[in-house]
Amino acid sequence: MIKILLIEDDLEIADLLTQYLSRYQMEVISYAHPQTALNSLSIESYDLVILDLTLPDIDGLDVCRILRERSDIPIIISSARSDLTDKVVALELGADDYLPKPYEPRELVARIQSLLRRSSGKTIQSSREMFRVDENGIYKEGQLLPLTRAEFEVLSLLIKHHQQIISRDFIANNAVSIQWESSERSIDVLISRIRQKIEPNPKHPTLIRSVRGMGYQFTL
Repeated sequence: MIKILLIEDDLEIADLLTQYLSRYQMEVISYAHPQTALNSLSIESYDLVILDLTLPDIDGLDVCRILRERSDIPIIISSARSDLTDKVVALELGADDYLPKPYEPRELVARIQSLLRRSSGKTIQSSREMFRVDENGIYKEGQLLPLTRAEFEVLSLLIKHHQQIISRDFIANNAVSIQWESSERSIDVLISRIRQKIEPNPKHPTLIRSVRGMGYQFTL
């Protein structure tokens, strides 16, 4: 199921979109306050963000900038602000699409599907020559990596959610071979072992980046 982060302070609109998008196998996690939404990125992984611009405490354009600094996750701006400058600035900050309110929800669905198709294509293209994942294991440049089951599950998660920051809690909850009560230290040791097997220079990793206080990011 597609998982969408909705940052929208109009609760009626948020509820409408949550119900409508569920018809298309899209799970919507909505937040009215942008800081809470940004904090959720350290514990949840999303496929796409729908972002309003008129928000409490933090302007939507600043939220867009922060999102893009942290991840290349697709961003659709959904806003009633009609100023052309807002649209231009949002796109310059890294938003992928801008949908003025009001709009038909079906158009939003079409734009989401289009963006995710393009995003998926970029992922495959960017990693095709270096990493390949199948039921037999993970291959780097055509060579099967000697991974334990836990290492395979963690590296698969990182590759699947490339460019997104995933937390240690997310890893513990989504890697079957890791117990949910595993300490942060044990996950850090596991990441270190994976780096030894995939990084050109494990002491200065470039493929798996540590994000202080948040988790890890597969950068390819």
